Amino acid sequence: MARPAPIITGLKCRCPRCGEGKLFTGYLKLAPACSSCGLDLKFADSGDGPAIFVIFLVAPIVMVLALAVGALFNPPPYVHLMLWIPVTILLSLALLPPFKGVLIALQYRHDAHEGHQ
Repeated sequence: MARPAPIITGLKCRCPRCGEGKLFTGYLKLAPACSSCGLDLKFADSGDGPAIFVIFLVAPIVMVLALAVGALFNPPPYVHLMLWIPVTILLSLALLPPFKGVLIALQYRHDAHEGHQ
């Protein structure tokens, strides 16, 4: 059986070993084990990585869009606030689970563990 690609399984929020079982039982709560292949997911710890990557992706997108809207339509500042705060929040919340899934899949693929001395 071919190993599933970690980026694809992560973006789909699926098990990093089989690519079938759901990775999360809630919004960001990991399942204790894969429902399909039984992989124990206790090893998975993505830390703050997903949030950092989401910030580095969402911030430039929102800034470029805000500059473009400002240059094209010149809306008052309150319109920018009403527009870009919800867009930033929604994009961030939508991207967190897939980014966490990708980091967990890459952690599984490369057998990464926390450093011990």
